[in-house]
Amino acid sequence: MMGRSHLIIGTTVSLSVLQLAGMPLTAPAVTVALIGSLLPDIDEPNSLLVSKALPNSLIRLLQTILLPVAVFVYFYVQAKPWNLLLAILIAMVSFLPSRSLRKVLMFAIGLGLVFYGHAFAPWNLIAGSLLMLCTTLTHRGLTHTLYGTAVWTGLLYSTTHLQGPEIWVAGGTAYVMHLLADSLTNRGIRPLPPLKWRIRINLMSTGTKQGAVVENVCIVLALIVAWIAFSPLFL
Repeated sequence: MMGRSHLIIGTTVSLSVLQLAGMPLTAPAVTVALIGSLLPDIDEPNSLLVSKALPNSLIRLLQTILLPVAVFVYFYVQAKPWNLLLAILIAMVSFLPSRSLRKVLMFAIGLGLVFYGHAFAPWNLIAGSLLMLCTTLTHRGLTHTLYGTAVWTGLLYSTTHLQGPEIWVAGGTAYVMHLLADSLTNRGIRPLPPLKWRIRINLMSTGTKQGAVVENVCIVLALIVAWIAFSPLFL
């Protein structure tokens, strides 16, 4: 399913759940709902979430900067022959396609969170480790499982439960809705690997006309849920 559809369906349903449960719709809850609706696709560098967080303009800027950095390392780092090897490595990275370069950048951000982020918040160590792990995963792998759901929801709960349940409920619900939506596709999901059990309803293939119809139907159903949840506020 396309990222736009995941964003609309996951966010709409999760906020509707909060409303129906009588939980407050706070800005942090809305934020994690938006993120949670797209987060399972973090293992795909060209997904909506990753491409918005690391846009093409940033990738091109990074490529432009890396070549001068490689030259600087070669001429000014006094550690022969390692300076040559490092310069070659940096230059090679600058010529990577955007998809691969996004993975490199994600790994670097994760590494930074692991080594420096914990000084600001302890959970940055976990977030950084997971971000680095995601760069090694195939699409619809670990992030599209109940394990991924548990890690994301548990991380939210452990860091925000003192503020109330709405944040982790919104984030967890949005994440689950992403998995349910992907179970409608011809690939489906494997919620409990290494078990071979796969949830695959096979109603659509992403990017096809039939897929677009199914996505639009799901969006309409999500909006109906929102109407049920929020209409009493206006009637």
